[in-house]
Amino acid sequence: MPLATASHGTLHYDIVDQVAPWRPAHLPILFHHGIGASAGIWAGWRPALADAYRLVTFDMRGYGRSTIPAEDFEWSLDLLVDDLFVVADAAGAARFHLAGESIGGTVALAAALARPERIATLTVSNGAHLGASIQRVEAWRRQLDEGGSKGWSDAFLRDRFHDGVLPPEQLAWFAAEQERWQRASILNALGVLIGTDLTPRLPEVKCPTLLLHPDCSPFIPVSVVAELLEGLPDAELNVFGRSRHGLPFSHAVQCSRIFRSFLDSRRVD
Repeated sequence: MPLATASHGTLHYDIVDQVAPWRPAHLPILFHHGIGASAGIWAGWRPALADAYRLVTFDMRGYGRSTIPAEDFEWSLDLLVDDLFVVADAAGAARFHLAGESIGGTVALAAALARPERIATLTVSNGAHLGASIQRVEAWRRQLDEGGSKGWSDAFLRDRFHDGVLPPEQLAWFAAEQERWQRASILNALGVLIGTDLTPRLPEVKCPTLLLHPDCSPFIPVSVVAELLEGLPDAELNVFGRSRHGLPFSHAVQCSRIFRSFLDSRRVD
């Protein structure tokens, strides 16, 4: 089981490398999932990418096979950025394409600011430069107190997907993954976003950036991502109809095709 040694723990990662040996080498792609999700949500992106790119996924701190910190552990955005680069180092990715969803998108933005020389392109799905509100933390705490991880997950699923957008077995898999998250990790990860505002530094993100966003996220209105687009020097935005906060999973085929076209058109390898 590949583990990267990070500050205060370890991070489990996986590499998919199906690129034929006679094909030219492209920079790898590193994916960062968000709260309630898992590395498996990117599986639907593989068909559009695996022929030409080495793909790296990992369980973010607080989930799955990575270290689950104690309830009183001090989380921070800087720590999550460091985690991302620890995984990249372990996977041998000196420079790479970076894609993140939800909080993973915010971490990805911060990573592009922290070490711009290592990020070839940046992709943010259903994420933003602005963090969560204290009201959302309180709402999630109440859901967890009243219904546990399953009660919280059941409520969160309605924020992620429109009815009928996923086959039953796919929705059941996602629900099971989400319910594995522990209360402390959920709230502490969300707490990282409180007060986060990367607006003043957006002009410093020089790499080409792709924004993928749902038309109906309960957490991040399209207007916020339009502001993000405006603040970035080199970015493009795609808004998906009939989609919510589970965009990269529910619309994996569409998202991955746009992502592949973006990478092919930029040719930064």
